[in-house]
This record gives sequence, structure tokens and C-alpha cells, in this order.
Amino acid sequence: MGLNPEVRALGADMRNWRRDIHRYPELGFKEHRTAEKVAALLQGWGIEVVAGFGGTTGVIGTLRGRRGPGMTIGLRADMDALPMQETGNVAHKSVHDNVFHGCGHDGHTSILLGVAKYLSSHDDFKGTVHFIFQPAEETLRGGSELVRQGLFTQFPCDEIYALHNNNGIPAGKIGVRVGAILSACDLFRIHIKGVGSHAAFPHKSIDPIVVGASIVQSLQSIVSRNVDPFHSAVLSVCQFHAGTAINVIPETAQLEGTVRTLSKEAQALILQRMRAVCDGAAQTHGCAVTFEHLQSSPPTINAKEQTEVVRRAAASVVGEENVAEDADPLMASEDFAFMLEERPGSYFYLGHNGLTCHHPQFDFDDDTSPIGAGVFVEIIRQRLG
Repeated sequence: MGLNPEVRALGADMRNWRRDIHRYPELGFKEHRTAEKVAALLQGWGIEVVAGFGGTTGVIGTLRGRRGPGMTIGLRADMDALPMQETGNVAHKSVHDNVFHGCGHDGHTSILLGVAKYLSSHDDFKGTVHFIFQPAEETLRGGSELVRQGLFTQFPCDEIYALHNNNGIPAGKIGVRVGAILSACDLFRIHIKGVGSHAAFPHKSIDPIVVGASIVQSLQSIVSRNVDPFHSAVLSVCQFHAGTAINVIPETAQLEGTVRTLSKEAQALILQRMRAVCDGAAQTHGCAVTFEHLQSSPPTINAKEQTEVVRRAAASVVGEENVAEDADPLMASEDFAFMLEERPGSYFYLGHNGLTCHHPQFDFDDDTSPIGAGVFVEIIRQRLG
């Protein structure tokens, strides 16, 4: 069948919207300009709009097919940028210091706008489409907040779909996978309270640096010795803070890091073992060790039926040979996972040329936008007729 020519023709619009959003990036829950732009465009196409959903910057557009009631499909895009400096020299470079669309959310938003524009003038279908423009994905809190505020109560969805650019897949291809496609994410902080002392009298101290070092070493054995080798997991201690002087053993130390897992079983096991390691270190060294579980999100798990829908839609747009079935999962995380816990759906990869997400010179590959939009449109055609 190939890419719909009318969708392909929207490429220039999507490029312009995307580069404007890129130039004026906004952080999570602060996407006011972006949300206003999205709402104004949707309203201009005659789509029902709820802006500021649940007290957030979320925007929900609703389009009802002319053929009456039927299945309801949710299509989601994220709108927020990253708190990092853009170092590239594109003409549409961010005008804000330390705020940058380095992950592709500007592209996702523009793709969904393209889908909305197309469907607004091709609404000969049976059912309803909700266009979900979500804030704060980078915090892993936007999706869960929309759900908590009653997203699926006010905008019921039978199925939900989302995409993300992935330069591990060549441009022109789509990656699909049943089951876990992205990892869970857990953030932690470990606080150690020992006894400080002069560095020349370590026997009068309980050195929190020694305690922290032993905890780091023990944590590294959890994945290698407790997690099933067939279950992917990553545990990284990313910060170790202690001390203020070169000749003083400090009283406290603090560790911070992240855990990534592709199954809820591995997620629960690792967190349980981390607490046990901290308790054991406290007993061994005679000090206080506090484990804080700062934040958690589940793995992004695709349903079988809806992933097959994406596969068929992608094959129709780019050809069977350009659909990467059973695409490799990534240990990155995504708060669309919270929506997939509530409704069956699928999250797929849009292949693109360019740098990896979160690189300071990343720029979304605009040539891929019509393909992403085309897959979404084909999903609606297949499911709503």
C-alpha cells in the first residue's frame, strides 16, 4: 500500500511545527507555550479540546468519526524537553539555556499534530480518537499524573498507542515487540551516618566512606548473583558524596543511583535485596544506613494483539521487509508504561538517522515524521475502518 500521499504531504507542516517547538523548549509540567500551540492547532481543525487537563499542561483532543459510535483509540505524544544545554548549531537551536529537546519529543508532538490534521478532514470512520499530548515524560511523572487525574475516566480508551524515535533502527523502518520493550526505572538514595574523626585516628571513627564502598561492592553482586540470567537488569550507583576536608573522616556519606529491569519480578527482587544489603552493612559496621526508594515506574509492556495491529499498520506503510519484529528492548524507561498498565496498547520504534537521544547535539530526523504519522493513521484505518 505504501505511505499515504496526503500524509506525506504533511511533512512540511510537521517540520515547521517541530522546529518551532524545538526552538522554544519547556521542561516537564511547564510546557505552557507548547500546550497553547497544540490546543490552538487542534481547535483550528475542529477537534474538541481540553487544555490544562487535571491541572497539568496536558492537552487532550477528541475526534469522533462521522459513522457513529465504535471503538475508542488513544494516541499519545510527549511534549517536554530536557534540562541540558544544546551544543549543536542548527538554525532552530534552543533559545533557552539548559533546556533542550534532546530526546525527540518535539518530533513526537509534531507527528501527532500531523495525524490530527489528517484525520480531522478524513473522519469517515466509526468510533473516536483521543489525541493525548502529555507533559513531563522525562520526569517519569507526567503519564502517571494524567492517569491519576482520571484520564481514562474522562477519555475512555479501548486501546492506546505511542512511538519513539530510535537510531538503533535505520530510517524508513519500524520496530515492534510484544512484551517488555523498555525497562522499569527505580531511583534510590542511601544515607550512611557513621562517626567522624581526625583522619589520623580512624579507630575512633565509623568511617561512612568505608561503609559506602562496601555497599557499592555488595550492590554489584545483586544482578550477577540474585537475578535470573535470562532477566535483564542494570543497577548503577551514580553518585557518592562524602567529606569536606582532606584530613577529616566525615560523619555521613550518601549514595544515589538507578535500577533498570525488564520484568516486575526482577524489579521487586532487586529492591528487596538492596534493602537487605543496607541493613546488613548497618549491622556489620555498627552505624545507621537508610535506604530511600525515591521513584518508581514499571516496565513498558506491549500487548500481543495491539502489537500485531502496529506490525500490520507498519507493514502497510513501509513494507513487510522494513518492519523489525521482536526489536531489541532498551534499558531506557518511559512513563507511557503507566498508561499501558491501565489499557492494552503498544509502543513502537520509529527508525531515524542521527545521534542517540540525550546527546547535546541531537536533532530529530524530520524526514521520518510522515512515516510515524502514516503508521498512526493506518492504525486508525484498521481499527475504526
